[in-house]
Amino acid sequence: MKKIAVFAKVHDPRCQDVAGELFRWLKERGFEPLVESHLARHMHCPGVRAADIPGQADLVVVLGGDGTLISTARILGGRNVPILAVNLGSLGFITEITVDELYPALEKCLAGDFRISQRQMLQATLERDGRQMASHLVLNDVVINKGALARIVDLKTRVNDFDLTTFKADGLIISTPTGSTGYSLSAGGPIVTPSMNCIVITPICPHTLTNRPLVIDDASRVTVTVNSLDDEDVYLTLDGQVGLELKSGDVIQICRSAHCANLVTSERRDYFEILRTKLKWGER
Repeated sequence: MKKIAVFAKVHDPRCQDVAGELFRWLKERGFEPLVESHLARHMHCPGVRAADIPGQADLVVVLGGDGTLISTARILGGRNVPILAVNLGSLGFITEITVDELYPALEKCLAGDFRISQRQMLQATLERDGRQMASHLVLNDVVINKGALARIVDLKTRVNDFDLTTFKADGLIISTPTGSTGYSLSAGGPIVTPSMNCIVITPICPHTLTNRPLVIDDASRVTVTVNSLDDEDVYLTLDGQVGLELKSGDVIQICRSAHCANLVTSERRDYFEILRTKLKWGER
């Protein structure tokens, strides 16, 4: 490994400080740091456009929280490059390495001594009047929901060639196993271990109380058609970071992507320890 990309939560001074220390550490050891351009402006160092990094980096270091990691994973576009995600706040569900563990973990990565957790990603496509309007790679979840003052929306949902149901609800969440501990969990969805191959469908406040979360195999294609009135506000949100306004008749296609996010795992904790810590299991 020669070229090490650095992404960070740009407006967080602590992330900027750690990124600056990391930049100097890498330069002193003969590595080439590729600092994302927005971060580089705060660090007053040479920067590289985010779009140009995936084809160059041998390793990506992400400094911040789960949100920073999720946006970086989408930028990488599923490239087969390891991601060392370092959480500078409280322990994250995905960013499981602490800042104190950064350099020991980094030294192991640079020596080729590390384990990878491959995280399933989704491809979400928006179609309107038979034309593709947008297509995005997603690590966590695809969310279709109503605006603050909108009525319950009708979301006709199919799995492969079969009708599932028309959800009458505040919205619908389609998530990866990684995303099962995000919005889906808050809406009553199941916790799914990241190594599983599946897709989780979770209705948000369904009008029909028998509409429950559903886990389907990852080879399935989920098709959702918006059957709302034209004057209602309905939105498509991808990973909580990309938002698109929907119209009646819009079709959202969701399937497993051929790409994965390759996360470097911590040697000091496992997934179940993270669950216990974040969700405070066992505490009175």
